[in-house]
Amino acid sequence: MTIPASFDSAVVEAIQARLDGIVAQGIAIPHAIESGSRAWGFPSPDSDYDCRFIYVRARDAYVTPWPPRDVIETPLDAVLDVNGWDAGKLIKLLLKGNAIAIEWLQSPIHYRFDPGFRELLLAFIAGHVDRDAVRRHYWYLGQRQWLPHAGDAEIAAKKLFYALRPAMALRWLRLHPGERVAPMRFQALMAESDPPEALAAVANALIEAKAKALELGSIPMPEPVRAFVSEEFEATQRALTDSERPVTTPEMREAAEALFREIVERYAP
Repeated sequence: MTIPASFDSAVVEAIQARLDGIVAQGIAIPHAIESGSRAWGFPSPDSDYDCRFIYVRARDAYVTPWPPRDVIETPLDAVLDVNGWDAGKLIKLLLKGNAIAIEWLQSPIHYRFDPGFRELLLAFIAGHVDRDAVRRHYWYLGQRQWLPHAGDAEIAAKKLFYALRPAMALRWLRLHPGERVAPMRFQALMAESDPPEALAAVANALIEAKAKALELGSIPMPEPVRAFVSEEFEATQRALTDSERPVTTPEMREAAEALFREIVERYAP
């Protein structure tokens, strides 16, 4: 998928204009995607656009005692949220098992796409990223959204999805023990995770309702969701308690440095 027909063409043009403005400063952008609810598969009609990009500066920017920031942020407004990370920052986060960094490589919606760039990073993940670190990060992201509301009678629909999606990703990783990279789109996660029928029915109904409502607001806590999310988080916590914390080895750092040098060599403007 590139840009869905449902996307507002004027907004897409505005995103491309912001990316063009960054490139005009002598910065390469080999990878720019949509993140957030539109890429996860459960947007509302008024969802904003979350463009995330990975950039590479000119070689000289990496050989100075005063390197520039490794983040580029553009002005945030009610519709657009466009910001990106330097390739070096992305690689360091991948080494830590950062699930958000991995998802940026999995988005089905691309504003800028160099398949060779993506394949380099996916190969690095397959060879050097600890899957328990990825599981730990998904667990942390989900728990942060879930714990304040786990016992509530009602929950904001957005908060529910922000907990349910990490829980489904953890289930997917549990059922695919050789994998490190879960699908980004929630529907793909469900299709490949064999969730309980009651949970799937509730999730599909909420996705449909969310797609039609400008603001779904708070809803009664669905018991199938409460049970599923709690069980998946508890199962992951037990598994991670029994495993050693991931450690970045010298070999992993060496591979990360080699990857970064290759990216700068290939993509620096």
